[in-house]
Amino acid sequence: MRGSRILLWTVGSLGLLLLSVTLGVSLGSARIPVGMVWQILGHHVAPDLFEQTWSPGRDSIVWEVRLPRVLLAALVGAGLAVVGAVLQSITRNPLADPHLLGVSSGGSLGAIVALLHTGLIFGAVTVPLFAFAGALVATMAVVAVTRMTGAAPDRLVLSGVAVAFIATSLGNLAIFLGDPRAAHTVIFWMLGGLGLAEWGHLVYPAATLAVCLLFLVLRAREINALAMGDETAATLGVPVARFRAELFVVTALLTGVMVAFSGAIGFVGLLVPHFVRLTGGSDNVRVIPLSALVGAIALILADVVSRTIMAPEDVPIGVITGLVGGLSFILLLRRR
Repeated sequence: MRGSRILLWTVGSLGLLLLSVTLGVSLGSARIPVGMVWQILGHHVAPDLFEQTWSPGRDSIVWEVRLPRVLLAALVGAGLAVVGAVLQSITRNPLADPHLLGVSSGGSLGAIVALLHTGLIFGAVTVPLFAFAGALVATMAVVAVTRMTGAAPDRLVLSGVAVAFIATSLGNLAIFLGDPRAAHTVIFWMLGGLGLAEWGHLVYPAATLAVCLLFLVLRAREINALAMGDETAATLGVPVARFRAELFVVTALLTGVMVAFSGAIGFVGLLVPHFVRLTGGSDNVRVIPLSALVGAIALILADVVSRTIMAPEDVPIGVITGLVGGLSFILLLRRR
């Protein structure tokens, strides 16, 4: 019975993902019929099978503007949700999330430093590299502060909030000391957004998500053991300290790369894993891949709202996820 329910859940999520992608490409300041969207996509995939009957402007909107943005939303949503699921398991804290723990703020700080103070010394990978470094340093800082103040789960969240404030303050200082003419460009990383999506940039978050997700899925049973406590995990043969360090590096890498292309987006990593566990159980063999699917759907829909609620202006997607996530978090608190 449980296997059938999980299969149904997975098929339903894939269907919702396809529907979300379609809506994301169709809706916006200039609405394009769903049938035309699929004709345009089909024409670019198999030009001989679809005769072009639409304007070049609509073709450009679908293929060059909206589809890369929707795909980036799916990648970022999946990545942040997976990070949240893993952090909540290995810290045994239901509030663990890349945004609340300061990992996103650290990634944003690294991206800001790369943009304003390094001159993109490593080319196109400069911002992702610096964002990863910032996210990793923030993660290590949270772990160090937690060890100094006590290992209780609530201390982890409080340490994360403190590190997030410090990273945000340093980011503001970097903006203040940087070129005033370039400072407005980094507001993107402070509020979150997907407006910089391009086909050439998608390879970095896609490759990072694929590698990290594969690693986490293959090690999901060990993550389950870690979630039951260090002593239990050690009894089951898991090298606790080394494996936890590996997971922190992987989650920092995933968060840093996603932040480099989307800015700091909150609450996706916090709420999506809870929703998945409420409906699909707590086994990380299922929770991790299902969180990726639901996270992708959630951020695509949030991006649709951000593009349509005040069209033709784009509302920063971090504003949408913050509002929806905050209200959902209040409801979650009432339930528990």
